[in-house]
Amino acid sequence: MSLILIPFLLAAAATPAELSASKILTGGELRFVLPSEPKTLHPLQVSDESGELIRYLTSGSLVRLNRVSQKIEPELAESWKLGDNGAQITFQLRKGLKYSDGSPFDSADVVFTIQKLLDKTMVSPAAESFRPETGTVEVKALGATTVVVKFPSHVAGVERLFSGLSILSSRSPKKEAVGLGPFVIAESKAGSFLRMTRNSNYWKKDSNGRQLPYLDGIRVEFQRNRDIELLRFQKGELDLVSNLEPEAFEKLKTNPAVTSLDLGTSLDATQLWFNQVPTAPIGAYKKEWFGSQAFRLAISESINRKDMARVVYHGFGVPAAGSISPSNIFWYANELKAQEFQPKAALARLQKEGFRLDGEQLKDKGGNLVEFTIVTNTGNKVRERLAAMIQADLRQMGIKVTVAALDFPSLIERIMRTFNYEACLLGVVNTDLDPSSQMNFWLSSGSSHAWNPNQKTPVTSWEADIDKWMRLQSKEIDPKKRKAAFDKVQVIAALQSPIIYLINKRTLGAASPRVKNLKPAILPPHMVWNIEEIYFAEGAGKVAK
Repeated sequence: MSLILIPFLLAAAATPAELSASKILTGGELRFVLPSEPKTLHPLQVSDESGELIRYLTSGSLVRLNRVSQKIEPELAESWKLGDNGAQITFQLRKGLKYSDGSPFDSADVVFTIQKLLDKTMVSPAAESFRPETGTVEVKALGATTVVVKFPSHVAGVERLFSGLSILSSRSPKKEAVGLGPFVIAESKAGSFLRMTRNSNYWKKDSNGRQLPYLDGIRVEFQRNRDIELLRFQKGELDLVSNLEPEAFEKLKTNPAVTSLDLGTSLDATQLWFNQVPTAPIGAYKKEWFGSQAFRLAISESINRKDMARVVYHGFGVPAAGSISPSNIFWYANELKAQEFQPKAALARLQKEGFRLDGEQLKDKGGNLVEFTIVTNTGNKVRERLAAMIQADLRQMGIKVTVAALDFPSLIERIMRTFNYEACLLGVVNTDLDPSSQMNFWLSSGSSHAWNPNQKTPVTSWEADIDKWMRLQSKEIDPKKRKAAFDKVQVIAALQSPIIYLINKRTLGAASPRVKNLKPAILPPHMVWNIEEIYFAEGAGKVAK
């Protein structure tokens, strides 16, 4: 058994010298599982974790966030320069690159992609950062290898906006189906698997001039049952498992044929929220509860997070204070503390709002029983147990909670399109340390503004305040002033509790010892962010020369 503890983003990976001194095998197919099928494969429209991973493996971006060093590194752009006090960025592109179908890559593709993103008919999580409150973003090509992007005003960390932006082809008849990433989609079967093969036109080479990626391909299977995934991994049918549940991780630690990876407290949080969409098909009196700050705070006070961390996470988690994990040291608002378990204070708060206990049942001022349904996704034992603990805690308050577990596509349909739900228990995935990556979540106009998305104007004054502070931090040059602005966002969110944050889990994973040059990190994709450098040690390919 090999257990590697990796505090924060420090990875146990081979150095370049070690790699050059060892035999690197090319070939072989890396196999792992995703819990759900991507809702879309359009690189600009992916909004779920599965779709984002496939996008990452098959697309190219101008720059890339190194998940270990946390620094932005050159990719399709070999260099960039800031101008106009941070309101303009000029990219110098690499020459001679090709898309997976052989179509040439140049500045026209970058301009085409950004113009697509600026089109308001394009529904894209990345679009919010490119659509300023006032003014417009301008993009132009200066020859085949130079692109200038100009914003109406300074954008903090502007280069980071481009790390997750896949560059589409403006010429290929296959449109968004071609990419500049290390792999291309070769085959897929709905609800079953997706197979990718090496992109023969991929531009990267290793330090010895060998063509990357080393692997021949990747096979991703869609499997919601994590017990089956774990069993297949132990039998050697899978090479990697990510985001392990605590019980599974403890089992794997005793397996001598497995490398277990504890990467530290993740950037992600498990969270609960109530539906505040005005047009949602739920009762008016429930909308009144869900729109009440006092009600939301009382629910938060009624949940025992410390018990959740101990019982459900086996100690591999800590109570969450907000959207920013303590692992994100600079951006974490130190004045925030995770909500303590205070059921008596919660009941007193509700009574001030006209709620009353009738025997063992809580009723509102209109005499309606306080009951609601929490939706979550099937196949996730941790969330099922968290939901059961929320049920038990709120039962002590006289509140009846029903839990409805849905398959992931149906869950997304409800919380993002039909809004036919009352409350949702889900995890949020942070793909970057910088708060500007959360613009689509915090802005009231954002499509990922979970409790009430796509608002034309802010419904509440506190959401207007969050909009103001989020836009301010995105324009501020001084890092200390940026942090102060985002601290305001975190404090407002804690006071209003539109999202009830529960647990920051530890990032746990495991790999077969034959998988080499992994550089695991707490930023997703945790295990395969450096996919082009990963290779098999034996029995899966041929020695690279």
